[in-house]
Order: sequence, then structure tokens, then C-alpha cells
Amino acid sequence: QSYCHRLQHDMYFLTSTSRLNEQVVDKIVLQLNRVYPQILTNEEAEKFRNPKASLHTRLSDLLKHLQKKGDRHCQEFYRALQINAEQLFNDLPSRKILKTPDPTEIDTDKEQYMLNDRGPVFFLACFSVAAGLALFWYCCNSETQVIGRARRILGFSPIIIGRHVRNICLLYLEDMSRN
Repeated sequence: QSYCHRLQHDMYFLTSTSRLNEQVVDKIVLQLNRVYPQILTNEEAEKFRNPKASLHTRLSDLLKHLQKKGDRHCQEFYRALQINAEQLFNDLPSRKILKTPDPTEIDTDKEQYMLNDRGPVFFLACFSVAAGLALFWYCCNSETQVIGRARRILGFSPIIIGRHVRNICLLYLEDMSRN
């Protein structure tokens, strides 16, 4: 986006009340007049610093004048604005548009929260199911002789596993030991 288009987009923001005070506008005009390359001639600088005209009128005329002159002049205005009123420069609507990320880009922080939004209870429940399945698979393996040890572990776990689940597990282990 060219600086002239940005300036046209920011014109209402800059000319609204109490955005720029008279001292800042004078500093910007002087900088555009005195710094190389000279953007404003001495006559133009005097015109835009005239205290008889209202600040709103002078600033509007200055911005329109810079837009007519071209992109380089608008760019120098933005540089002067950044030097003399950095907070206002950072709050410009065109700067906010430039700072917004690409809408097709994935926000990794947001994606991380979306994947982990279930919390620790969900994780513990999934882990418990996986551990229970692993224990059953290990106990059902005919090559291992740990059914007695598994029965002791399940017998001492009424707090960890519910009473009904524990009874089902013990019945299953007894059936396995008979076979």
C-alpha cells in the first residue's frame, strides 16, 4: 500500500480533535521544511504554520498538499510523525492494518489451547483406561505367570478402581486361572 493511500486512510484519524496539538504540527512542518530532502518550501511552511488559521484547517491542507506531491512526500510526513509523536504514529489505523497477521496463517498459541482444552481430568481418565487395558493384555498373555500377583494388586486397589470394576477384574482373573 502506497504512503499516499495510507495518508488518505489516516486523514480522519489525524484531523480529529485533540490527536495532534499545535506544537507537534509545527515541529512536523519545520522538519518537512528543514530536513533533506526539503519537502515543503519556506512559503508553504509559513502557510501551514499560520496561527490565524485553525489547527484542523492547517492540518487538513497540509495532508492534502502532501498527497498531491506524491508518495515520497507522504513517506517523509510519516517519518516526521514518528519522530515527533511516536505514540500517535503507532496508533494510526494504517499501522494497525499492517500489523494484523495473515488470516490464513495458523496461530500456534490458539491451536495449542484448542488441543488442550479438556484439562487434567480428561488426561487422567484416558491414562487410566490405557493403563487398565495394558494390565489386562499383560495378564491375558498365556506365557506370563503373574495372575497371582495381578490378583494381589487388584485386591488392594478398592480406592483406585471402583468396587464393581474390581469385582469384574477379579472374576476375569479367576476364569483365566481355571483355563
